[in-house]
Amino acid sequence: MRHFPTDTPGFRRSAAGAVALLLACAPLVACSSDSDDNPLGIGTFDPEAMASAEASESAAAAAASASAAASAEAAGIVTAESLSTDRYEVTSIPEDLDEQQTEILKAFINYDQVTWNIWFTGTGVENAQAVATGDVLANIKENFENLNGKTDQGTVRIAISEVAVVTFDTSQSTAEVRVCEDLSGITTYDASGQDISTNESRSRYDIIVTMANENNVWKSSVEKTLSTNECVV
Repeated sequence: MRHFPTDTPGFRRSAAGAVALLLACAPLVACSSDSDDNPLGIGTFDPEAMASAEASESAAAAAASASAAASAEAAGIVTAESLSTDRYEVTSIPEDLDEQQTEILKAFINYDQVTWNIWFTGTGVENAQAVATGDVLANIKENFENLNGKTDQGTVRIAISEVAVVTFDTSQSTAEVRVCEDLSGITTYDASGQDISTNESRSRYDIIVTMANENNVWKSSVEKTLSTNECVV
């Protein structure tokens, strides 16, 4: 999303500690003991082994987290983690969403990621029509034409607080998604690579996005900014 002029982004541990560590050493592979030099059998601290053990634990935890996210997605369960990418972090989503609300949520995330990819790369505006319509689509096209080589870098963080169906019938279906979008991790560069970010451009925005159903496809149609730097991600 971009909610403001195109020159902004998003439119974008002491001795006591050492004793504790020594006492904790016995069960760890990061400690060693030589019976000749150490008749009491007290383990000695091996920092390289400790670092290796910690790295292994960290890698295992990351693998377990990724596996859990993949399993959840395979089971049709949508989580904040499963919706996130390296450049687009979803910090929270509403609980107990029904099937329709989940569909709308996923459509919104798809829209937001597609449009942010345009601002990250300066390309791909042709992909906007599949995820946006009405005023939002027109604004994306206009803002793209005015980029003049500007691109955004960093990570967008968002928290989604509500997904609500407003109307649902055979002729017109609309829904609203309320999101807090944090752009503090975004830096905007001009065509020469100069940082042109401003305080305004790296703010948090409380936004309501109207999603319209066109031929059974939910697209972003209207965006309204409610406040700046008041919502929480």
